[in-house]
Amino acid sequence: MAAMGTCRSVDFSLLQGGQTNVMNYGAVGNGATDDSQAFMRAWRDICAGKSYPNLVIPGGKTFLLRPVQFYGPCKPSKIYVEVYGRIVAPKLYDYGSNNLNCWIGFWHVNGLTVKGNGQINGRGAEWWQAYTSGKIYQRPTAMGFYSCNNLLLQGLNFINSQRNHISVSGSNGVTISHLTITAPDSSPNTDGIDISHSKNVRVSDSTIGTGDDCIAFGDQTSQVFVKGVACGPGHGISIGSLGVGGASAQVEEIHVDSCSFKGTQNGARIKTWQGGSGYARKITFNNIKLEDAENPIIIDQYYCPHSVCQTTTSAVQISDVSFTGFLGTSATDNAIKLSCSETVGCTNISLDYINIKLASGNGNTYSSCINAHGTAHNTFPSLLCLKN
Repeated sequence: MAAMGTCRSVDFSLLQGGQTNVMNYGAVGNGATDDSQAFMRAWRDICAGKSYPNLVIPGGKTFLLRPVQFYGPCKPSKIYVEVYGRIVAPKLYDYGSNNLNCWIGFWHVNGLTVKGNGQINGRGAEWWQAYTSGKIYQRPTAMGFYSCNNLLLQGLNFINSQRNHISVSGSNGVTISHLTITAPDSSPNTDGIDISHSKNVRVSDSTIGTGDDCIAFGDQTSQVFVKGVACGPGHGISIGSLGVGGASAQVEEIHVDSCSFKGTQNGARIKTWQGGSGYARKITFNNIKLEDAENPIIIDQYYCPHSVCQTTTSAVQISDVSFTGFLGTSATDNAIKLSCSETVGCTNISLDYINIKLASGNGNTYSSCINAHGTAHNTFPSLLCLKN
């Protein structure tokens, strides 16, 4: 880092065309030198309005970044981060003890666009092994967006995050498209995209295969539209988990259309803990293709990833949920599970035009229900267990 009070010479050839290139701020791009401070110097100039609001990470190079947090608010009304090269995380024991919640974070930056054909590599294998063996308990999100309104994230390739790949929280007006997100199906908690405390979100035309949820929607989330996402491997597209520790949930208007599940542990899923409160309502899953997917349709109000969970009577109220146009094969014979709270129950659950057969071809699929109320038409397997 340059000493305070010194001036850095600027190669204006790297600012042509209204762009700010990280190479002009001392980045090396050899995959071994820490380029974090070069990125931060470029960001500070852009955010302060001292340089072009187009941060370019050039192709053909690999940039090693220690944890970096890009803070706003910024003077430009729009900022573009164009990623064409590779960005890699440090190894586990070189990461340091700071910013264990997020490796690359954007905070309070409105009008932000992050796009390109580059790669974000969390180098998560060491983290997964240390976590599953009990050596570490905290792992960072690979890339997070916090209170970033009017956000566009497009085109990037994310691989092997330390924990989840992308988090969006506290944001209004978010568009995510044409991403590829990849991690082994055995990698723990490597969700593709986690969205919470946000509204007016669109996710489209992406391929996600990880060790956990392809997309998960948390509390205080509404007006979300997902279309054209290919999920697998992974744990499906999930509402929740909601209500952990007795929390009150407010989730509504989540719409998933024209997506596919291949070899996933779940398909369309709503999961809540016992003891929660609030609601999850006005949720639709339409035009879904299934290939060897476990639990293609599942509402689970007894979600418990631990060996023992407390049994309580309160629950998040699930209502106005529709599953329409599911076609394909299930890896489990219990293809439709509607396990609702025995005290609160699920209401106005609608299933239409469902045709889910057993992937093995040996036998038939079936449905099961606990206190689920609604209607079903043209469904296979049938839902005689669904109450009116």
